Amino acid sequence: MATFAQWISGSRPRTLPMAVAPVLIGSAAAYGLGSFKPVNALLAAAVAVLLQIGVNYANDYSDGIRGTDDERVGPFRLTGSRAAAPAAVKRAAFLAFGAAMVCGLVLVVLSQTWWLLLVGAGCVMAAWGYTGGKNPYGYLGLGDVFVFVFFGLVATLGTTYTQAGTLSPEAWAGAVGTGLIADALLMANNVRDIPTDRTSGKRTLAVRLGDSRARKAYVLMLAVAMMTAIVIAPWNPWMVIVLLLVPACLTPAWLMLGGRRGKRLIPVLQQTGFINLGYAALFSLGIVLGTAL
Repeated sequence: MATFAQWISGSRPRTLPMAVAPVLIGSAAAYGLGSFKPVNALLAAAVAVLLQIGVNYANDYSDGIRGTDDERVGPFRLTGSRAAAPAAVKRAAFLAFGAAMVCGLVLVVLSQTWWLLLVGAGCVMAAWGYTGGKNPYGYLGLGDVFVFVFFGLVATLGTTYTQAGTLSPEAWAGAVGTGLIADALLMANNVRDIPTDRTSGKRTLAVRLGDSRARKAYVLMLAVAMMTAIVIAPWNPWMVIVLLLVPACLTPAWLMLGGRRGKRLIPVLQQTGFINLGYAALFSLGIVLGTAL
């Protein structure tokens, strides 16, 4: 039976910045529109974090029963390590999804955005379908699309809309930026797993691109994310503050282009998660300063 510490590790807490970052940006965009609502922001954060935890447990379960994690070099997996029964991991995933749906329902009621119920249902279905079901799209190289859409566009714009009832150019630019950084995190993870994924038939985008091009794609994603601040700068010069994050991007980019493999790529995952949080913090600060001054 898995210990409490193993269940926490299996939830992959290092991926949670990917869930928090878009909510921070979306809330700042709502503030810029003069309609920041703390309760709605906290509910949006709860939805995002619970969905991320649910995705992580669902991936653990689905990859584990398929044997994809039998030679895993990455973070601890509950199912693949046999520390927990597959049914227990699957149950944990659906408990997280259920809790996310409850928080989402409360958010919809408060914001009166009833059509977002369909979006929420789509999020849960997409979260499970990433590696679950008969034809998981994560095995077809479409996982990056899911991450960009749901952990970039949907999470950011949904947060803004449930507070302000409208969207702004800052919300759109921030959604694209944080979505690309989240994709970069996934790309680094999948580059590390190319050998085992190729053997097990998991055709991620990294596998399809090949090692060299996948590493270049990681750097390109970070570069374009930083450029989103420049796009907004003519209307809000404070947005250039995001470029302070560029030096932090150099080390993981160098590690990726330098050909680090296996466990030696784990620091890239950690640094990319912090880059996403840093991007969200600086982007949000730029919006707040541009609004207040």
